[in-house]
Amino acid sequence: MTNLPGGTYRTGDLDLTRFGYGAMQLAGPGVFGPPKDRAEAVRVLRAAVELGITHIDTADFYGPHVTNEIIREALAPYPPQVHIVTKVGARRDEQGGWPHARTPAELRAQVHDNLRNLGLDALDVVNLRVGGLEEAEPGSIAEQFGALAELRSQGLIRHLGLSTVNAEQLAEAQAIAPVVCVQNMYNVARRGDDALVELTAAQGIAYVPYFPLGGFSPLQSETLHAVAKELDSSPLSVALAWLLQRSPNILLIAGTSSEAHLRENVAGAGLRLPAGTVAELDAIGA
Repeated sequence: MTNLPGGTYRTGDLDLTRFGYGAMQLAGPGVFGPPKDRAEAVRVLRAAVELGITHIDTADFYGPHVTNEIIREALAPYPPQVHIVTKVGARRDEQGGWPHARTPAELRAQVHDNLRNLGLDALDVVNLRVGGLEEAEPGSIAEQFGALAELRSQGLIRHLGLSTVNAEQLAEAQAIAPVVCVQNMYNVARRGDDALVELTAAQGIAYVPYFPLGGFSPLQSETLHAVAKELDSSPLSVALAWLLQRSPNILLIAGTSSEAHLRENVAGAGLRLPAGTVAELDAIGA
């Protein structure tokens, strides 16, 4: 059992803490190159596991390669309860851009990069990232998801997930292989995925929102800050607590490169929001 906010959620045969850790910020500025303080990055990961976090989110294109290499240094050999969730579908160019890399050959190469840099024989979860930064791009994902399903059948991947997709793409993927998680942009201000949150909850699929403070208008941000001040808390803590209370299948992957901030985030997400406060926050995204 864990004392982390939200407890755990079971998806597939994985028990994941609803408060997870997103490793994106362990790389250098712009998620490019090495961190300023590699020793602190290692400490953050070890502190996450000590706190009981069993869900660590990463991608080999963070850095690139840097984040996965730090995870391996900090945590290998991995405790059996810790599950690494990675994603494929992009690469980094020399300018630090994020061009798509979604051909079956590119996806296979990325899976092998993740295996090598994490030091694993099989990946717990691989998410296929198919949309833009903020929202899904319509179109078939059968060829790409099929390539990952083939690697799953070979034993290199245990579970499959999706990132930045719509309900139609989720259904298309499920006709090929089981899906254990969906990772999309969603927060108290950006509520376009409300129906997908409900759909995944009904199917026992984890919904993993990213950018808990992303896409707010100035007015929405002002409202969130006012609520946080009323509760003597921070806007991030309120946003994370709202997500945990929104639906039992929502899993957080808040990221930080500081051990102190990690502990603050965990404590803050345990905030219990009164019904009146939830209604006030719900109005932000209405």
